[in-house]
Amino acid sequence: MTVKETSERRTFHNNEDCAVRNVVSQIGDKWSLLILFALVDGSDRFNALKSRIEGISQRMLTQTLRDLERDGYVNRTVYPEVPVRVEYELTDLGRKLVKPLYELVCWADEHHDAIRQAREVYDARN
Repeated sequence: MTVKETSERRTFHNNEDCAVRNVVSQIGDKWSLLILFALVDGSDRFNALKSRIEGISQRMLTQTLRDLERDGYVNRTVYPEVPVRVEYELTDLGRKLVKPLYELVCWADEHHDAIRQAREVYDARN
């Protein structure tokens, strides 16, 4: 992480060297985590992924898969068949990423009700 220690506090820079901005923000978007976890059990085809991720549009699934492939988390394999078959699977890097993210997902599941309640209290105050 590109940070500058200033009086015991970190400063985060707005550039490509900042891991938080450059890596974490990409996987922290609305769909990437869901796609990564949908691929944990093995490779899958586009339409199968789309049916398992409720609410995602075809355009958004295409773009997010491209982004995940660009970052090295997902492999896209095209099979020369008629009709053409395309499958997506996690790379080694993607599998390594999913391991620590699993803890975050478990934490979110465990604390979801408390977070909802905190939001309701906050919204009622404001």
